[in-house]
Amino acid sequence: MDETRRGLAYGLTAYAIWGFFPLYIRWLRPAGAVEILAHRVVWSVVFVAALLTIVRGWSFLREMGGQPKRQAGIALAAVLIGINWGGYIYGVNSERVVETALGYFITPLVVVLLGVVALRERLRVAQWAALGVGVLAVVVLTVDYGRLPYIALTLAASFGSYSLVKKNLALPPTGGLFLESGVLALPALAYLIWLTATGDSTFGSEGAGHLALMVMSGAATAIPLILFAGAANRLPLTAVGILQYVAPILQLAVGLFVFHEPMPAARLAGFALVWVALIIFTVDGIRAGRAGRRAATPEAVAA
Repeated sequence: MDETRRGLAYGLTAYAIWGFFPLYIRWLRPAGAVEILAHRVVWSVVFVAALLTIVRGWSFLREMGGQPKRQAGIALAAVLIGINWGGYIYGVNSERVVETALGYFITPLVVVLLGVVALRERLRVAQWAALGVGVLAVVVLTVDYGRLPYIALTLAASFGSYSLVKKNLALPPTGGLFLESGVLALPALAYLIWLTATGDSTFGSEGAGHLALMVMSGAATAIPLILFAGAANRLPLTAVGILQYVAPILQLAVGLFVFHEPMPAARLAGFALVWVALIIFTVDGIRAGRAGRRAATPEAVAA
């Protein structure tokens, strides 16, 4: 298997895991969203620490000393990914899987918007058009829901901001996950201890299967991130950009066909507008990538 095919296999596997993750979260019932989040954080730290020990990958910690700005960036990234994980778990457990899928559909548009606001990037005409259609989609969905689709917007804003922060940290994927989970681990562990003390914890009281699934949530968090890193290192950026839509498509399918969530005509119209925006955005990105490669050829340089 060549590197491109290997990267494609890694990427599809990662996004498939993320796409079917609502099923996993539902298996963790009757645990509430905060309890599930706390276990996910704690067991992620345990799993990644074991993995780093096996591969002797602790050297990145030496780079963290004497870098307060980078440490603050890690803390901010931890808070943002914690909000994202918590919002996602809440959305799934409150039977709004379709809305969580919407959040990840509009995330690329939010990332572009953050680039304009935070990095003062200049957008091409097609990118502005995609953003405009995306805003129209949110308006249509707000009318349909009778409220802002706040779960979707929270997921998109938190993950988009997380991506922006991570861009400047330049940490290895496994080490970055360990540090981010580590920042959240103490409050998560304190919450789990409190739940146990009050008799409200479901850990160990719902059978061995439930307990095992809780423990495995750390691996279920880390493994797709590691696979994604492997894909990103082997595939062109445009290919990774297209693959990212696999997860929300699968999440949408799970919400509609497994959990039988409603999809009235107005909501479908809102989703259709989101997809139009993403098509404009993706096609423009592919064209810009090709133009950039042509400009970088020796002939172009010589000219």
